Amino acid sequence: MDATTSGTPTIQYHNIPHQSGTAIAAASVPTFPRQVRHCFGDSSPGEFPLAANPSIVLHVLTACNLDPRDLAKLEATCSFFRRPANFTPDYELSISELAALDICKKRAIFKPMTDEECQNLKRKCGGSWKLALRFLLAGEACCRREKSQAIAGPGHSIAVTSTGVVYSFGSNTSGQLGHGTMEEEWRPQQIRSLQGIRIIQAAAGAGRTMLVSDAGRVYAFGKDSFGEAEFGVQGTKLVATPQLIESLKDIFVVQTAIGNFFTAVLSREGRVYTFSWGKDRKLGHQTEPNDVEPQPLLGALEDVPVVQIAAGYCYLLCLACQPSGMSVYSVGCGLGGKLGHGSRTDEKHPRLIEQYRLLNLQPMVVAAGAWHAAVVAWDGRVCTWGWGRYGCLGHGNEECESVPKVVEALSKVKAVHVATGDYTTFVLSEDGDVYSFGCGESASLGHNTAAEGQGNRHANVLSPELVKSLKQVKEKVVQISLTNSIHWNAHTFALTESGKLYAFGAGDKGQLGVKLMNNQTERINPERIDIDLE
Repeated sequence: MDATTSGTPTIQYHNIPHQSGTAIAAASVPTFPRQVRHCFGDSSPGEFPLAANPSIVLHVLTACNLDPRDLAKLEATCSFFRRPANFTPDYELSISELAALDICKKRAIFKPMTDEECQNLKRKCGGSWKLALRFLLAGEACCRREKSQAIAGPGHSIAVTSTGVVYSFGSNTSGQLGHGTMEEEWRPQQIRSLQGIRIIQAAAGAGRTMLVSDAGRVYAFGKDSFGEAEFGVQGTKLVATPQLIESLKDIFVVQTAIGNFFTAVLSREGRVYTFSWGKDRKLGHQTEPNDVEPQPLLGALEDVPVVQIAAGYCYLLCLACQPSGMSVYSVGCGLGGKLGHGSRTDEKHPRLIEQYRLLNLQPMVVAAGAWHAAVVAWDGRVCTWGWGRYGCLGHGNEECESVPKVVEALSKVKAVHVATGDYTTFVLSEDGDVYSFGCGESASLGHNTAAEGQGNRHANVLSPELVKSLKQVKEKVVQISLTNSIHWNAHTFALTESGKLYAFGAGDKGQLGVKLMNNQTERINPERIDIDLE
């Protein structure tokens, strides 16, 4: 179960003291006359005999896809659910543990794992299949793994259907669209060379794109570089079609993130690797800027499973899953306080952000903008920190925050996701409402505050405001993506529950997926793109 520091006693996933359900009930609720009930024909009257057919109970628990917290509660309230069930593959496992294992086996990244790899994952997660299940579910929740998704990159865009088909459009000066040419495209085009390969995650950086397949392979195209040099562009070769990254062939990758000076990947087991930017041990390793070998992120995360990574301009955030709960680590450049440790000091190794314990907050999703960061908690609260320019932190001012601070203006909103860009932030609520704040350049916030050609419709927004233009689509929004680069004017995508994709903001290179007319360079209101991602 997700541990918290609230006043409510927490329920652990395993090592629960043996206590009968009757004893627990007697201690917590008044006693009432027991109703006599006959079960299974000639069975004696009294309690429902769960033990009469435990295989049916196991089938029900597995079929219902119970949350690991629910399975833990069953163990805490009834000894039947925590004593050995005498079932294969492990006769010592309880019914709850077996249910968790069966649900794990339904996860796509778990299915191809060997028995040894599965056991290693279980050990790394804390020695319980319920904890392993929580790790897998947490990764699916924050990354839309194996679901449709859209990525608003710097000048170009990537869209992935629920079946893993990839479309790209926009700027193509480096071959970052993957179509084998350097020609700009405003209409979404399928990347034909990927036919037969199912893509589950995508990342877009300045002039380059990376894709992750369901087999854990990583394909890249565009600039032949994993990071920019301090001065000028790193890499001279341009790749116009997806190429397999050979140095990652022995690592089963589930996510990739592109920063300005480095690239990071996350393995199936929750291990983080980085490319480039090793000079002066900026990411805990001493390598040359053009090194193409992945380097494991050392230090505090060496044996802690990570479920999500997020790359800013010059720093990396890691959402970790531990038996005690979820936590966030940061590494890289600390200017502006964007590492969240209360200082502006650089960190060469991952360091735990302690503030969440003080806030009694369990992180669920992390987002790393160019200069600021954000987190959504399990209870729906949103925290932001880093450079506060243009109001991108949502606290009603432009002040920097060196530790995570709750956005009070969203106190009545239960958030489920957050996206950050260059001084811009979007928050998605449980109901599908979208709020945005920060820099209003390129109309990428979605607030049509004045009629076209009148007034200042690019005004900065210091506190969260509902994006009313997205209410017009009359569908629940499930994902927001926006440009996370200081080099390009921003554009924004909103993906709905039925797979419809809407775009607004800068579109001078075709990155909106619609053709602009009459010398237009942007769209103020969301416009649907002619593509169905479901």
